[in-house]
Amino acid sequence: MAEQAYDEVVDTEPDEEGYERGLGSRQIQMIAIGGAIGTGLFLGAGTAISKAGPSLILSYAVAGLVIFAIMRALGELLTYRPVSGSFAEYAREFIGPFAGYVTGWTYWLFWVVTGMAETTAAAVYIKYWEPAIPQWVSALGFLVILYAANLISVKVFGEIEFWFSMIKVTAIIGIILIGIGVLTLGFSKAGDTASVGYLWNAGGFFPKGIGATVMTLQIVMFAYLGVELVGVTAGESENPAKTLPRAINTLPWRIALFYIGALVIILSLVPWTEFKPGVSPFVAAFGKIGIPAAAGIINFVVLTAALSSCNSGMYSTGRMLRDLALRGQAPGRMTALNSRKTPAPAITVSCALMGLGVVLNYFAPAKAFEYITSVATVCGIWTWAMILICQIRYHASWKNGHLPPPTFKAPGGVVASWAALAFLALVIVLIGFDPDNRISLYVFPVWAALLVIGYLVLKRTRPEAVHGRAHDHLHVKSDS
Repeated sequence: MAEQAYDEVVDTEPDEEGYERGLGSRQIQMIAIGGAIGTGLFLGAGTAISKAGPSLILSYAVAGLVIFAIMRALGELLTYRPVSGSFAEYAREFIGPFAGYVTGWTYWLFWVVTGMAETTAAAVYIKYWEPAIPQWVSALGFLVILYAANLISVKVFGEIEFWFSMIKVTAIIGIILIGIGVLTLGFSKAGDTASVGYLWNAGGFFPKGIGATVMTLQIVMFAYLGVELVGVTAGESENPAKTLPRAINTLPWRIALFYIGALVIILSLVPWTEFKPGVSPFVAAFGKIGIPAAAGIINFVVLTAALSSCNSGMYSTGRMLRDLALRGQAPGRMTALNSRKTPAPAITVSCALMGLGVVLNYFAPAKAFEYITSVATVCGIWTWAMILICQIRYHASWKNGHLPPPTFKAPGGVVASWAALAFLALVIVLIGFDPDNRISLYVFPVWAALLVIGYLVLKRTRPEAVHGRAHDHLHVKSDS
């Protein structure tokens, strides 16, 4: 009975994804590490510090525990069935066809709008060194280079992401080591004043109250967006049963080092009152130390973070769009792979839409562009919620004997997942109270309405695609 039920579940999976399992352990580990370090930390932390002071450290710690619960839930699903369209596939299997349809398109949109924002941001960072270069030229140049790299092979994507992540990791470790040196040896301009006492002496650990600290949770969660990218690599990992659990299990120390450790250091070098919104706290801390090239160094690292995010966006949108096409929920042409087993048409369409962001940013007012990118946070929260719900449903299935038990069990089981879901609901409520981010709650219903209309049309014109069976027995084709 159990075997029959299990066969019925996996029968909805396409016969063959056709990808090359070209991502090794070294690359998966760095992709996982890089996913936890982005512009949300390098730039966004300045705004969060100004709103909550040193207690921001607690926000990152609490949110980090929730992210770990989400990733361990994802780990259970990935070791049960490692597939490229992971989030949409699990939603389709454990919740229903509509949930799979919405999750696939929403995660695709998340990385498209993120790619729009990061490409433009990278062009802005270039102007720091070469202000004469038009912004659209830099943005287009980065887009073309990363597009070409993603078309060559998954190994090239993995290698680029490996070195992008290495730069970010090295920068954070360097900042921490320099900060420890200043605090213990007393060198530099900040040597006489730097002190861990800044964490509680400048108005206390909660200088603006616990309420202000709670309100920063939405900013903190935005900084963690992208950490789930390791799940999209499942279909192209050399040994997913081994590499993915290892990458997920290292998440706590990555959060402890790169987020909490870095914040403890910079908040000990400079009083929190000196950090300003929109200014990188790392630049401010380095300036206090007196390192002449501080701004240039951090600008390079932030540029790397933006390009890394854009590179990841091209990778994930291509795979997610192809998965939707394999299910008959996107144009059939998007199922094709090139001779190097990369989803070239799906990457091309996604990249073209990212390029549209450059055009919009050039012609439209800044606020209009912000409205488009604001939906990224809610898209990410939707994806995380789907992961947790699917894991809860998976638990119920294997306990009833319909599916095999997980080989990588999440600590806390479904209790931890329910707690994480409650936390995500709290973040949505907090977004509603913040006038700076509330716009995302207005934009997402518009996207949801478009998805419902698309689903109803699909249900009427291609009912077999609603259940994701349009291409169940499609042999993967490659462009020569």
